Amino acid sequence: MCCDGSVNAMIERLLGWAGPRVPLLQAIVLFGLGVAVLAAGMPVFAGIGQHVLAPSHPLRLVTLAILCGAELLRQRAPEIALTVALVVAGVELTYGVSIATVLVFADLLFAATVFGSRRTNQVVVWGTGAVVLGLVVVSVASAHDIKDVVVTLLQVCSLPLIPVWWGMNVRHHREAAAAERARADQLARIAELDRDAAVRAERSRMARDLHDVIAGHLSAIAIQSSAALSTVDGDRAATRRVLESVRENSVRSLNEMRAMIHLLHEADESTVERLAPARLRDLALLVESARAAGLDVDACSDVEGELPAAVDLSAYRIVQEALTNVVKHAPGARASVSVGRADGALVVEVVNERTAVGAEPALDGGRGLLNMRERAQAVGGVLVAGPHERVWRVRAELPAEEELS
Repeated sequence: MCCDGSVNAMIERLLGWAGPRVPLLQAIVLFGLGVAVLAAGMPVFAGIGQHVLAPSHPLRLVTLAILCGAELLRQRAPEIALTVALVVAGVELTYGVSIATVLVFADLLFAATVFGSRRTNQVVVWGTGAVVLGLVVVSVASAHDIKDVVVTLLQVCSLPLIPVWWGMNVRHHREAAAAERARADQLARIAELDRDAAVRAERSRMARDLHDVIAGHLSAIAIQSSAALSTVDGDRAATRRVLESVRENSVRSLNEMRAMIHLLHEADESTVERLAPARLRDLALLVESARAAGLDVDACSDVEGELPAAVDLSAYRIVQEALTNVVKHAPGARASVSVGRADGALVVEVVNERTAVGAEPALDGGRGLLNMRERAQAVGGVLVAGPHERVWRVRAELPAEEELS
């Protein structure tokens, strides 16, 4: 294992060193290979001129050196490198094209196809196609035998076709890999946005629960404590009733807070021991708490049968928040709570006197009314809150039946 690790580390260091030096190394290798080809005296393709230079002629080394110098630009500026190769190949046509020149030219043609711009790629492909078509026409027109045509096409047409075809395949795979990476980046970004949205939604839900549940209980405790402090001396029964309500709200706040803290600490929500969610069956406790805070509250609930859990909880929280607002903004007022069914919907209505001492809840102030509307909308219902005739009314209509899929 140790040897494998050292070998891998050595390979990584070697690749890291060779990566930026690939064009230089490739130019050196091709120049060495070209010198070996010229020194071996391999045949030269006939050019358009009358005089053909021998493979060992010094001018061959000069053109080979220029072509290998263009190799340094094969990735950074493939268009310039191919232009240099075309000029050198055009010059060599006058005295014969060597195999060394063909090798370097083919590599630069391949590099222009792979690394060039989309426009360069199209020019190379269409230009190569035109050259090959011209060679085919000339070969067919000048040949005396079908065998000569086949041999000529295999020798001449394969030289430009193979590097361009190979380059097109490599470029296609590179573009496909780039598209896959871009798609993966987009999916990762979408997943990140989904996580951010889930976090924001959870924070919004927690803020709503903190306001509706714990803040509501604490507001009731504060108001009831004030009522206990202002109770006439000697009225022990009234003081005891208020203190019992204070204790009940304190215990409920602690239980709700404990459940929320457990939820925050646990990664798997299924393992969290949650308290049973509040339901409309606990409406009497809300009414008693409001009465202990000094409100004169009447409640009427004629809901029969089971309600969807989310609707049941939302209705309870709406009543809780509405009564808390009445206690805070209209202490000592008369209020009424009614819960019933109408036209397939659960109708929740909390009404209080507008003439009571204190300010009325503002439609655009605080979080209470906004949270009630959000709770109603979350289950597909609507909520209206504001002055109605001579009272202040909060009315919510929530779907009372589960939707069948």
